[in-house]
Amino acid sequence: MTAIDTHPPAQTAAQTADAAREAARARRLTRINRMDVWLRALGLPFVTPILRILAGDHARPQLREIWRLAGVPLLAILAFLTLWGTFAPMVQTSLGAIPGPAQVWEQALGLNEAARAEKVKEAEFYSKQDERNAALIAEGKADQVKTRIYTGKATFYEQIWTSIQTVFFGFLIGTLIAVPLGIVSGLSPTANAAINPLVQVFKPVSPLAWLPIVTMVVSAVYVGGEGALPKSFVISAITVTLCSLWPTLINTALGVASIDRDLVSVSRVLKLSPWKKITRLVLPSALPLIFTGLRLSLGVGWMVLIAAEMLAQNPGLGKFVWDEFQNGSSDSLARIMVAVFTIGIIGFLLDRVMFALQSAFTFSSNR
Repeated sequence: MTAIDTHPPAQTAAQTADAAREAARARRLTRINRMDVWLRALGLPFVTPILRILAGDHARPQLREIWRLAGVPLLAILAFLTLWGTFAPMVQTSLGAIPGPAQVWEQALGLNEAARAEKVKEAEFYSKQDERNAALIAEGKADQVKTRIYTGKATFYEQIWTSIQTVFFGFLIGTLIAVPLGIVSGLSPTANAAINPLVQVFKPVSPLAWLPIVTMVVSAVYVGGEGALPKSFVISAITVTLCSLWPTLINTALGVASIDRDLVSVSRVLKLSPWKKITRLVLPSALPLIFTGLRLSLGVGWMVLIAAEMLAQNPGLGKFVWDEFQNGSSDSLARIMVAVFTIGIIGFLLDRVMFALQSAFTFSSNR
């Protein structure tokens, strides 16, 4: 009898190994494609082709993607900085020549050092206060103990944080108003006929027109007690609300009105309650347009806030810009430009946050 060879031929084993490697490569690429949604949401789309090259994908098309997504933007930024540094010194203003990139970066570092120095002063203030109060208690004079809040100059970072808090507060109020109104307007033609004229009238109104009205109303109505929100904060936030809610309202109404009529018919057949109809049918279908409105509203609110802070002299980045303009020192123009870039970068990051939330709660062809 002839013995049966139980070992596969060498060629078959090699093919099996190649198939296993190809399957592993396909799984890695699938995971990378899933990650791509979040990388794009974070503003890092150029990372995806790098990961694909590391996973064994063809290098040439991925290198073209890296050049398009990272190389071209970087080249454009370098060109902008070169033109700025070349032509800025040629423009003379009442505060001197327009500062170039080097001067602006120097002032950015100066603002950072000033913020650190102010934090040291604050820590020393509270340390001395604690020592003084401890000595009074040791001497039996506890009734003379006093606790004061440090009232030093607000740092650049504190003004940034104040503006971010204000815009989110105003944006949240605007969202709570706009989304329900948009749903009602999208579901009911009668409600839409009632709401639409008001939208068309108030949507174009500038924040500079709203601010005096809001200031007078809040000053007359709002009484901020101990631990309450500052009146300046409330004024800025309400101004943001009045100017930023319209994109969300319009896009929500459009999204709700555009849902598939067959789905509406199904809800009638199933006799869904109004609440279930909205939460299980209307909102999931309209979410993409609702998030588009939210992103637009947040961008509008951020622009409105800076203008409101400048005009009303409320704490925040707008006040910082106005104070530097009024200061009129040789460094003021560079500090204003630091604030301009800060405002732009924060606006970009706010949009990325909303885009990440949109990617998390809505569905596309990739997820």
